[in-house]
Amino acid sequence: MKKTILLCVFTVLFINSCGTTTHSSTRKPVKKSFPAASNIGTKISPAAQTEREYQALLKIYKPETAEVLNSLLNSSSNSTTVSISVENKSNCNMVLTISGKNYFKKIPIGANKTGSVMIPKNQNYNLSGMLCNSFYEKIKYVSNSLNIKLSN
Repeated sequence: MKKTILLCVFTVLFINSCGTTTHSSTRKPVKKSFPAASNIGTKISPAAQTEREYQALLKIYKPETAEVLNSLLNSSSNSTTVSISVENKSNCNMVLTISGKNYFKKIPIGANKTGSVMIPKNQNYNLSGMLCNSFYEKIKYVSNSLNIKLSN
């Protein structure tokens, strides 16, 4: 009886070890999916890139029209902010970037439209953007409301 039990145990161990070997040798290789074709290595024109940024920004941008109008109509020397208005007189959409000390904002300005924003006054600001494949950049010290007209 002991021999029979011992023989059964060895048989079970032998079958299990054979099964493990069989499974490991018949495993299917794991298929790795490769990323879809991307635009790596292709150049995107600055105008196309600006248009993409404009469309994305337009979805989340909240204009400050009321604040700008109040500032222009009720100008007060005690105010800590001033307005910047940029008139885009071209046939291209643009994104104007305004950056200064502790300030950064991007404003989408449509073709033949005006964009405006309120900023802290008495500071230097870097104004930049792409307009119909032309790069605009100015550094301005802003102490009063500022109006800029851009065209291509």
